[in-house]
Amino acid sequence: MGFVIAVDGPAASGKGTIATRLGTLFQLPVLDSGLLYRAIGLAVTDAGADLDSEPDCARAARAIDYSRLGGPRFRTRAAGEAASRVAVHPAVRQTLIALQRAFAAREPGAVIDGRDIGTVIVPDAPAKLYVKASREARATRRWRQLVKLGETVSYGEILADIQRRDERDAARDAAPMRPADDAVLLDTTDLDIEGAFDAARRIVEAARGRWEQSQQG
Repeated sequence: MGFVIAVDGPAASGKGTIATRLGTLFQLPVLDSGLLYRAIGLAVTDAGADLDSEPDCARAARAIDYSRLGGPRFRTRAAGEAASRVAVHPAVRQTLIALQRAFAAREPGAVIDGRDIGTVIVPDAPAKLYVKASREARATRRWRQLVKLGETVSYGEILADIQRRDERDAARDAAPMRPADDAVLLDTTDLDIEGAFDAARRIVEAARGRWEQSQQG
């Protein structure tokens, strides 16, 4: 395995932006694992199937072409809610494990962000961050993002969404969201993106130094 950076954390904590910028800095490919679950959620919804049905969601997970992800629709409120609902199904998560681990196995390494990267997908990743922020800060960020996308929604609704997703992600039986024991916690509540990225950069550079020493030994 090359130098893998696992970036975990709850919705709107800033982990996606941090992961993207770390990928650019270290010249590593980046996988936003949340897009995988959003793709499944959208596929299930488009098919008129049941987001709470594990067989329906697992069937969709096996059928999706994951080489084509992204676009404004993936960033909508509905896509985020659908992703959170399909992510509770063990069969869905099992389907995606091999795909994510194959991405992590690339040389010279990779950056993957999600909620169980450092605990389940790549537990031996050389660099692990758990990015967090207060619910209020995350709700504000998400609300501003959705407004820019043209959605009409109140801050209160988004705060309720954030709380519901946190509780669902933390309580699920399959890979509940939690920091890996050896992850470095990064609280971005009072940081702008430059401050958050600088803190993440320093954490990862220290981890890279330790990893390079271990490779030489």
